[in-house]
Amino acid sequence: MTAPLAAGTVQSIDWLAIAPPTLAAVLGLAVLLADLWVPPARKWLLGWLTVAGLALSTLALLPLALGDDRATFCLTSGPDACSYVVDDFTLTVQLLVLGGALLTALLSLPTLAEERLPAGEYGFLLMSSAAGAALLPAARDLVTLVIALEVASLPSFALVGLRRGDRRSSEAALTFFLSSVTATAVMLLGVSFVYASSGAVHLDAVADGLRQLEHPQLGSLAAAGVGLTLVGFAFKAAAAPFHFWVPDSYVGAPLPIAAYLSVIGKAVGFTGLILVTVRAFPSHDQVWGPVLAVLAALTMTVGNVAALRQVADRAHSAVRLLAWSSVAQAGYLLVPIAAAGRRGALADAVGATLTYALMYAVVNLGAFAVAAHVGRTRSAHSTDNRLTDYRALYARQPLAALALAFFLLCLAGLPPGVVGLFAKVAVFQVAVDAGLGWLAVVMAVNVVLGLYYYLRWTALLFRPAPEDAPATGADIGVEAPRVGGPLATVIGLTAVLGLVLSGAPQLVLRFTGLPLF
Repeated sequence: MTAPLAAGTVQSIDWLAIAPPTLAAVLGLAVLLADLWVPPARKWLLGWLTVAGLALSTLALLPLALGDDRATFCLTSGPDACSYVVDDFTLTVQLLVLGGALLTALLSLPTLAEERLPAGEYGFLLMSSAAGAALLPAARDLVTLVIALEVASLPSFALVGLRRGDRRSSEAALTFFLSSVTATAVMLLGVSFVYASSGAVHLDAVADGLRQLEHPQLGSLAAAGVGLTLVGFAFKAAAAPFHFWVPDSYVGAPLPIAAYLSVIGKAVGFTGLILVTVRAFPSHDQVWGPVLAVLAALTMTVGNVAALRQVADRAHSAVRLLAWSSVAQAGYLLVPIAAAGRRGALADAVGATLTYALMYAVVNLGAFAVAAHVGRTRSAHSTDNRLTDYRALYARQPLAALALAFFLLCLAGLPPGVVGLFAKVAVFQVAVDAGLGWLAVVMAVNVVLGLYYYLRWTALLFRPAPEDAPATGADIGVEAPRVGGPLATVIGLTAVLGLVLSGAPQLVLRFTGLPLF
């Protein structure tokens, strides 16, 4: 690791280390300021400025990946106690977060124009949230963790409710805000208990303090603090029973923001869970290990059962199915973290979580991109994005149908979505090796449940249209909207990445299988 840049009592800053989240934050502010001077006819430029800013923030990861580990914001009295650390774990999550935000910005370009959303505010909020999400994996103290979590979360509330005058959007934002604030308050109470017990805020120092409690009666306080701290991150990860905000928020939000929450929101939650459990609370694995195992089983079961209950002709049924699917996927992501509490070696458990998260991010963003395209092509008849809107999609839009079928098969873990299968096998193997046989059985049952609704949607793409279906634009002589450039880019890029990783899944396994802790 590169030596921390600190001399004497003067704190120096490693600007290269903090470049990715800093660039996202600064350029987000530039987008907001540019909104004041850009004329209404050219507001579309702000969307592209957002894309460029996130692309630049993502590229800032390259010199960090090619160099050694770095650390900054370190205590001058103890240079090993640093608040910001760049290592393999940090870079992997930052790539997921910033890359996902970049694809979200591309996906948002048609939405900004068609729904007349304020482009300057939209870009500022998206980049601010991405900056917080990119800061969180580098945080190595409880204060920075909480700040990063809130910086990532607060703009998300506004993004969900950005459809002005839309009652559904306002209600979704209010539900999201109130439930998140409650979870944050509980988490802050837990953090205060942990600080009172350990007398430290840096994660490694917290771990040492919890191992050597001065008074035995502090053990109960520490255990309560550990449990309460998990609540905030479990909420962000959409783990049951903290998942109730998910379906309404996804339906009420602009579709690109629903995609953002499903990927980056989960990355924030799971990154926080990994850091606090593995780094700060290893001595209390008997507390958080069983809790996370139960949450994993409950989350995947609730998500899959709710997805099975979706009615094809119900309004927004496609988005709701993706929402409940994301809850089920959160359950699978929790399994390796729970297994980390039963193992001496943590690298496989953390690597399995990152492997699954990367796979899920790629294919889920692709699925939302196709859903956004279908929503545009069916707007003449319905804006509700029903599952029935996807019937006979192959006849109307063969490439979009094939892409969506591939993404759904990846989520299901079936060929040709081999990367999804490998990710599930990696998670399953970690659970078995950790002695969590009952959790592996629950996961296997839930994977079978998921096959039903993923294959049902996939089959719907290739079924012929019913005879009494309303005429499409092509049927009445009106050309159906083509896949726009930004949408085509997102669909094509995610499909190519999914195919490459399916052909060579060892790439992602090798990339995330490093000894991170």
